[in-house]
This record gives sequence, C-alpha cells and structure tokens, in this order.
Amino acid sequence: MSKELTEIVVDALEDIKAQDIVVLDVTGMTDVMDTLVVACGNSNRQVKALADNVVEKSKKAGFQPLGVEGETGADWILVDLADVVVHIMLPETRRFYDLEKLWSVRPDQVRTDNS
Repeated sequence: MSKELTEIVVDALEDIKAQDIVVLDVTGMTDVMDTLVVACGNSNRQVKALADNVVEKSKKAGFQPLGVEGETGADWILVDLADVVVHIMLPETRRFYDLEKLWSVRPDQVRTDNS
C-alpha cells in the first residue's frame, strides 16, 4: 500500500510543479510511518495548492488523510496519510529544518557521550 500511495503523492506533487521532491524510506526508524515525502513550493499559494492536490488525489484513490496541519500560514504543510507523511514547504523553511538530514540518521548511527 505504501508504494502505491507514494506514487499517488509524487504524481500529485508533480502535477502542481513541486520542486525538489525527495522520498525517504523510514521503515525501521519509526513505527509511525513507512515513507516521508518532502517537497517545495515557490510561494504560500503554491504550497497550499500542492497540499490540496495531494489530499484530493489521495482521496480519489481511496486513501483518507488522517490530518492536514499548517494550512493557515502555508509555509509548511504536513499531510498525514498514515503510512506516508508529506511535508510541503517554502524553500527557506525546508533549508532551516533540513528534514532530509534529520531522517537520514538511523538510531544505531547516533553517538552519545558514553560511546
């Protein structure tokens, strides 16, 4: 299911010309989701349109979103589709939070002071 849903999400993002779409497999890192999708829109209006299209295409394919957060400011909108979580951001917001880097470090790679 996750692969099919990921394809639907990526297609929906590409329809509205999302930029820098990154798909991360986070299985084994969390039990909350299997896939994290991060993409950029060039304006608040485009970020909102991208999120709306992801929700619309997902629903049309039979996947009901669990929630959508951040629509008010639209500099970062999260669409929770259970197995797939989508983050759509303005480029400066994406650079600041750097989710790709955050989610690329596996728990067994984290060093502590005791290591």
